[in-house]
Amino acid sequence: MTEAELQAYVDHQLTPERQREVEAYLAKRPEEALRMHDYLVHKRELRALFEPVLDEPLPQRLRRAATPRAPWRLQRLAAGIAIAVVCGGAGWGLRGVSAGLSASSLSSDSSFAQRAAVAHAVYSADARRAVEIGADQEDQLVAWLSKRMGTPMKPPHLQALGYTLEGGRLLPGEHGPVAQFMYHDSSGAKLTLYVSNEVTQAHSAANSAAHSASQSGANKEMAFNFAREGAVNVFYWVDGPIGCAISSGADMSELARVSSEVYRQHEAVQ
Repeated sequence: MTEAELQAYVDHQLTPERQREVEAYLAKRPEEALRMHDYLVHKRELRALFEPVLDEPLPQRLRRAATPRAPWRLQRLAAGIAIAVVCGGAGWGLRGVSAGLSASSLSSDSSFAQRAAVAHAVYSADARRAVEIGADQEDQLVAWLSKRMGTPMKPPHLQALGYTLEGGRLLPGEHGPVAQFMYHDSSGAKLTLYVSNEVTQAHSAANSAAHSASQSGANKEMAFNFAREGAVNVFYWVDGPIGCAISSGADMSELARVSSEVYRQHEAVQ
């Protein structure tokens, strides 16, 4: 029983069958049951504290009718990231924290985040062969990964955030190939972007619907999540069949900052 499944149990995101299995697991472990009960109480208290705010009118001083609005999808990203950072900063310390307008199934998505974290740990530690094709051959890297993935694969440019592209590689995913782009900052610390274009196919119909209730216009809903696998932190999201995971040893707020820019560049070419 993973921590992600326990947290999904608290959030009522498991299937009825798995929910019963978790209940049976907790029935034999009073300390774990008490811990989950505390999370449930905490959740109810937070809901009682903040739900009334949703019905409050927006103060006049905060209205900016003349200010151009950001695209709705970027607004959702900002909201999701803000929730994740606040929850993490509040000391929740969860292995998987869902953040966004559509709650994801951590028991399913956490496997995607876990593979991203493992790939980061394995290849970022390889000083000699961290990437298959270096950044000095970016055009070749883009053409090769795009062909193998069956969709355009271009590494985001993150120099403005202090990250330099090292290159990339092709990896086996759960249901097809996965692209990994590697970056480093001025201190040499590594950051990787793990991209799959078959994430939806890896889930059941119910889980898929949670990530992309609709593929058109403002009805599209996504989930932004934070996860931790050992010493590796992962910020990840699913946009239709595309899954992206950013991994590094940096904290949640830094990963959220990078994720925002990666998502912005992705949306700019859609």
